[in-house]
Amino acid sequence: MAADSTFASLRAAWPIQRRVLGALLMREVLTRYGRHNIGFLWLFVEPMLFTLGVTALWSLTGASHGTSLPIVSFALTGYSSVLLWRNMPSRSIGAVKPNLSLMYHRQVKVLDILLARLMLEGAGATISFTVLSLIFISIEWIQPPEDLLLVIAGWAILAWFGISLALLLAALAERSEIVDKLWHPAAYLIFPLSGAAFLVEILPKNAQDFLLYVPMVHCTEMIRDGYFGSKFHAHYTPSYPIVINAVLTLLALAQLRKVSREVIPE
Repeated sequence: MAADSTFASLRAAWPIQRRVLGALLMREVLTRYGRHNIGFLWLFVEPMLFTLGVTALWSLTGASHGTSLPIVSFALTGYSSVLLWRNMPSRSIGAVKPNLSLMYHRQVKVLDILLARLMLEGAGATISFTVLSLIFISIEWIQPPEDLLLVIAGWAILAWFGISLALLLAALAERSEIVDKLWHPAAYLIFPLSGAAFLVEILPKNAQDFLLYVPMVHCTEMIRDGYFGSKFHAHYTPSYPIVINAVLTLLALAQLRKVSREVIPE
């Protein structure tokens, strides 16, 4: 009986939650991109331009990154992955204060504001990755993924990592400004370790053992395994980033609960 009551309450709350997130998403799109030029299309055009720039740079310089794989495929899977997890915390840190006026609405919570931004950021990176993949495949610069489901699984786990990390950092940033100061240099320092610019198999064994402690490496290797797994030996364990994500999510929700109690609407 208690379980049925809980399920009924959740089912009744879902339409409200959906409308709240929908309204916050629309507000975020208009606030960030406006109605001028190409408007909300910048949502995925901006990450596309970044990825194209890196792809062109690596292609023109002949960077092989220690592998014989096509550089376009290597750059697409690598840098698109970076944009997915790196931009989420950057957009979430400091997101609460500019939206304090929304807290007057009983249905709007701190988590809703953050989720709206994260959904928008994740959608932009995902659309960019998908559109670029389709374009490169259509002009035969890259081959279609060998295992599409594996690509989707790796991308989903990486997105979960970005979301959980962003929620935790956003909550901690509300309690200390130093989090915002440290994240930006930390993001640049973490980038070389994320697996975007190398394959694990080309590294010495000691380096492999060390880098496989970095959860993003497993996700990037999964995505590349799904794209061109027959051309290299991928190193990853899906359960590892999943456990890390679960821990980060629990910590983030605990911190957000504390922050929500301290937020005072303006």
